Amino acid sequence: MYTSTIVDNEQHCFEIMKMMEEEYARKREDFFVKVLREEPSLVLRVHAVAILAELGEEKGVEALSDVLAHDPDPLVRHEAAFSLGQIGSSLGNRALEKAIREDRDSIVRHEAAAALGSVGSQSSKVTLEYALNDSDEIVRNSAKASLFNLRFLETYAVGATARDRMPRP
Repeated sequence: MYTSTIVDNEQHCFEIMKMMEEEYARKREDFFVKVLREEPSLVLRVHAVAILAELGEEKGVEALSDVLAHDPDPLVRHEAAFSLGQIGSSLGNRALEKAIREDRDSIVRHEAAAALGSVGSQSSKVTLEYALNDSDEIVRNSAKASLFNLRFLETYAVGATARDRMPRP
């Protein structure tokens, strides 16, 4: 089910967005985690997910993993999976692998498969091979692309982790 509340109160959302800009400058992950847990507005939660990805710290990975596992909105879970791939920390792999195996929405499974390829952990091969049998073609294609990336990294990687390989296109 998609969130029915895109913007609950425009003035409130403007105020929270302004606060988000200020807190981003301070690099305060706790603020964005609180937005994810407390705000009903889809626009605020998706924005908080994107900022946590930009900050890229361990607490953000934990919060995004929790969102991926529990948020009722597939768009927010999709964005959390994407953000975990952008951060590139293997700390999010467990949540991504669980999403591939258990999430009911194909957009989330697809993004989790793509994120695992971005992170580049060889330990994700088993889950990505599992995703090759997904009922949705986009999920299967994302798994194929990620498995290709893992094979490439196994042979040609210049760093052990996604963060070691940065900057990347």
